[in-house]
Amino acid sequence: MHDFSALLALIVFLFVVLLFTTLLSLPVAAADGRATAFHDTLFTAVSAMTVTGLVTVNTAEHWSLFGQIVILLAIQIGGLGIVTIALLLSRAVTRKLGLKGRILARQGVGTTKLGEVQSLLRVVILTTLTLELALAVFLVPRFIVVEQSWSGGLWHGVFYAVSSFNNAGFTAHATGLSGFENDPWILVPIMVGVLVGSFGFPVFLVLMIAKAHWRKWNLHTKLTLTTTGILLVVGAALWGALEWSNSATIGDLTVGERVMQSIFASTMMRSGGFSLVDPAASTSATLLATDALMFVGGGSASTAGGIKVTTIALLFLAIIAEAKGDKNLMVFGRTIPEQTMRVAISVTFFGATLVLGASGLLMLVSDASLDHILFEVISAFATCGLSVGLSAELPPAGKYILAALMFAGRIGPIGLASALALRRRNLLYRYPEEQPVIG
Repeated sequence: MHDFSALLALIVFLFVVLLFTTLLSLPVAAADGRATAFHDTLFTAVSAMTVTGLVTVNTAEHWSLFGQIVILLAIQIGGLGIVTIALLLSRAVTRKLGLKGRILARQGVGTTKLGEVQSLLRVVILTTLTLELALAVFLVPRFIVVEQSWSGGLWHGVFYAVSSFNNAGFTAHATGLSGFENDPWILVPIMVGVLVGSFGFPVFLVLMIAKAHWRKWNLHTKLTLTTTGILLVVGAALWGALEWSNSATIGDLTVGERVMQSIFASTMMRSGGFSLVDPAASTSATLLATDALMFVGGGSASTAGGIKVTTIALLFLAIIAEAKGDKNLMVFGRTIPEQTMRVAISVTFFGATLVLGASGLLMLVSDASLDHILFEVISAFATCGLSVGLSAELPPAGKYILAALMFAGRIGPIGLASALALRRRNLLYRYPEEQPVIG
């Protein structure tokens, strides 16, 4: 019997996007009391529901408190919905694996209740709300001091706690976070929220049971945390080196401030979407490096986007194994199945195709430079949210293209990976082998 739960989740996801589009179209949602154009409300609703963070209008200035609350609810529901869809698809895959495969899959996420949707949803919701509450506990007091208002501090603390953990990148200040560039009491909790939120629930479930015992971690957890750590360090070093002398960004800051901003930028480049400097002021080399990190994204079954850190890890490991002449791909005492490598390659190619196609379409409707178009497109595909300002400048057709890309970039890789895992054909014949020339 076919499992329609994942398809139903996608339909509900689309319905909720339309609902939030309608709410944002109401005059009461805008600060000036006038109805917002449909292309802007749809773009904002999709961006919030896919926890991307790209905007066509300034969130703090254009939307009223009602509109900002709608956006915050969309981020929260979108973040939970994305993880739920991923887990439902994973559950559909495990149903097709047979008894032995399902037992291994259950061990893989660290729970014996993988087949029980209610148990999974309960864990997802409770974990999400607990971590967001923990972030708010740190952020609210500081914002109360900064805003000199209890209500303002509570609102901003909760807003940034939800936005950071869900890797959404929406800001409730007109100038974003640039006004807090030297405030570690705000920046550090936001960085931690983004980083932890990008791990994914399969990792959370393992850590809840195995804690810090490395040997008890499964392969997915080891790959996710190791690759995330490497990318964080490499990203900070690369971004800092490329922007070190750029007076338009961090060139005029002290050494300590440059290091802090480099770490912050690296944390946000893979999915967070918050920024302390204007990405448009960065060098072309920095934009290219950011493109690469955004395309990778965060962990599987998380609110982070991209092709996922485990995917890029497997591709690099395959290159190393091929260079060494190893027949099998092995890491952390485990052998990676060939089918998993095929899925990784397919997801990467799918993402690159979406980016190429959307970039071509935007070039037809916009006169912006290729590096800016590519940056905005990859940010939309990877649901990162960093922007060089192109989203706001695009004509309605361009905004619809990016909105479609945000949705495809969020749901596409998850659906493709699960669909490929579900499709297993047992052929009763095999053709003779012949090797074509490669390279």
